[in-house]
Amino acid sequence: MSLWLAVFLGLLGASSALYKQWVPDTNFNNQTNWDPERVPCADDRVVFAPHKKVAVFVQALHSILEMMSGVKWTSPRLMMIIMSTVSVLKRGSQPVCPQTLPLDGEILLAPDSGLVASAGRDPGCEGGQTVSFKDSDRWQWFDPPLWQAADSSEGLERGNFLFSVHEESVPCQTDDVVFRGDSSFRVDASSDRPLVPLRSLSVLGQRFLSDAELTRYLRSRLGQLQIHGDSAPQVSGAGCGDPTGCECGNSANHERICAAVRQRGPCPQLDCKKPLRPAGHCCDICGAIVMLQFSPDFRLDSYRQRLQHLFLAQPVYRAVRMAVSKVSRPRWLLGLIPRQGPPQIQVALLDPEPGSGPGAVAESLAHSIVEDALSQGWHLGITQAELQASSDSGSGSDGGVVAGAVIGVLLLLAALLLLGFLWRRGTIRMPSLPSWRKGDDIEDLGGPADIGFDNPMFDKPDGGPSADGLYGVDALNTVSFTQSGVHFSNPAYDETDFNA
Repeated sequence: MSLWLAVFLGLLGASSALYKQWVPDTNFNNQTNWDPERVPCADDRVVFAPHKKVAVFVQALHSILEMMSGVKWTSPRLMMIIMSTVSVLKRGSQPVCPQTLPLDGEILLAPDSGLVASAGRDPGCEGGQTVSFKDSDRWQWFDPPLWQAADSSEGLERGNFLFSVHEESVPCQTDDVVFRGDSSFRVDASSDRPLVPLRSLSVLGQRFLSDAELTRYLRSRLGQLQIHGDSAPQVSGAGCGDPTGCECGNSANHERICAAVRQRGPCPQLDCKKPLRPAGHCCDICGAIVMLQFSPDFRLDSYRQRLQHLFLAQPVYRAVRMAVSKVSRPRWLLGLIPRQGPPQIQVALLDPEPGSGPGAVAESLAHSIVEDALSQGWHLGITQAELQASSDSGSGSDGGVVAGAVIGVLLLLAALLLLGFLWRRGTIRMPSLPSWRKGDDIEDLGGPADIGFDNPMFDKPDGGPSADGLYGVDALNTVSFTQSGVHFSNPAYDETDFNA
């Protein structure tokens, strides 16, 4: 029972990592390694650059006229030296008696393969040219198109490759790195850090899970020809220990990765209204991004498989490219100060070819994923889902509106601080407010009160100028002032008998 448990736990550990396979090789049979691009034949002269280090893997029997690498090797001597001292490499074994090519290099022979000197004039060869082996130092570890990713070793063999953002297209710290067993290679592993952490590394059919064993191989003659640079791979043998997923760990090399992407050409022109930039990607995309907040019950591997089987298996979504990963996106305090936010699950979705359209199919899939997360999140370990769409019709916070509001608040605060500073220095003065203390009205207002206009009914006899008529003595006789108030005569109610 304990044995089955150990196997089960081992499978769980393996499922938390992806497999990344190196694409280029230094094989003799690969026509892309030669200039012109064809495999040398019996009438050709083969040339290796004199100051380049390379290990060439020969998979079949080849006839060549001459081979030169700093020193010209004639036909009889070529056959004698190669057939007597060349490395014979069997699958899973170390090379024996390596053949050193001037000035620095090795030839590795697979079973039933070799290089044979030819007398020339072979009717089956339309060559007769000088064929040069291309510079193998041009390949960089942190170049995304040079890797293929799958969720298992069987997926690599079947060609079931996964799409990833640029940072995760190259090996992550919990990935298994595979160099094909029937080929050799040369790669510059220079990094912005001294070491390149991995889970495991496989070369020529041998898998390294111990860093001590890998270090011994990298210090060997063949290892130095295959992996070089300022940094070196380091294997831990352990996968991701967090069921909710682990971050890739390549953010320190983001600029190096994007420089390799830009060296291959500019980012594609996009047709969508609101291009998006997923975390870890070097170019904008048309499509959608779903950001998920999760609980400790979330399982990244299970959720990735759920999306593949539930959505990507549908014919309408089969061509959509999806990248699922755990990322940490910075949060901006007042729009200016970055601070580390909690990790989230990023689901980046885009249509098959970048720049081919506005990403309508990818956005439709994103809406379906959000609906699934909102309805089933309680048992998937998803607590919140946010959608960003390149058509500007998706839900979620609008970064432009938020940034504009933050800038407005900052400008208002700056204006208030400037006014306070000028007031303290006496540059500006605040206007004085009127005092409302009782009895001090005249003094506070700076002079005698304004008595307003003359009113013949309410003013005292000496309150205004003397005048005849309306303001004369006759008019004042109709008004009497008593202690109980002000009275005036009303002819309508006068007791005088006008009929007399």
